[in-house]
Amino acid sequence: MSLNNSTSLYGLTRSNAAVVEYLDQRRGKIISNTGGWFPGRGVFSHGYSMLEELVGEKTYFQLLILNATGKLVEKPLADWVEAIYGCLSWPDPRIWCNQIGALAGAARTSVVAATTIGSLAADSRSYGPFTLLDGVRFIQDAFNQHQHGASADKIVARITAANRGKPYIVGYIRPIAKGDERLEAMEKYAQKLGFNEGPHLSLAYDIEKVLMREFDEGMNINGYMSAFLSDQGFSPQEVYQMFAAMVASGVTACYLDTYHRPPDTFLPLRCTDIDYQGPVARPVPD
Repeated sequence: MSLNNSTSLYGLTRSNAAVVEYLDQRRGKIISNTGGWFPGRGVFSHGYSMLEELVGEKTYFQLLILNATGKLVEKPLADWVEAIYGCLSWPDPRIWCNQIGALAGAARTSVVAATTIGSLAADSRSYGPFTLLDGVRFIQDAFNQHQHGASADKIVARITAANRGKPYIVGYIRPIAKGDERLEAMEKYAQKLGFNEGPHLSLAYDIEKVLMREFDEGMNINGYMSAFLSDQGFSPQEVYQMFAAMVASGVTACYLDTYHRPPDTFLPLRCTDIDYQGPVARPVPD
């Protein structure tokens, strides 16, 4: 048995001879398939010289996508990703990842700590970049069904039947408001950049029509970007990686808002505000 870069070590014991050999070859070494800095020669990322081919030649979001996926995309697509980043991180302290940033500002932590922990809090099953995994998986699976003859009506019917009549689809429906005001802005910008409606996005709109007709619910920003990026050839994992820091800017903004106020004044509570339901008060033993 031999191991290569695509072989997983999971499920193999460390006493396995091939595993031991694989690890021995890496003792005391840091091996990268992405790139690195070679003093006097340059810095490289995915085969590109950063100082000669990328810095000053490509935009930051082209570099972000390259580092996240290994793909150097054309500028219009990077501009689209940059624009949608602006749709995904608002400076509103009511959003829970932003609340963490605001609390961190009130507690006088560093901006880096605040932004990092706020971003980590957003990596959840119901909100943030992690939901893009299911969003992209859904539209790509639905598109595969569609290519094998399933209509948008049938795709929605299968999902509602599996969820007791509820249209639980990642990328559609919003828990607080109806519709999504961000879609119109991104659709206009995509047209300005020269993007046409691709097959995944076309199907996503057809699914939205079914949901609007039967449940009065539409697509949200997750559904739109999952379909758009599927048309650009990205996998679910690649999309997740591209948007790892998508809420960072809003978290930073909320941190600064409370940092410039008196400390510990964000969401203060009185003891009487706490609905304590534990054991009744009792004397402390001597």
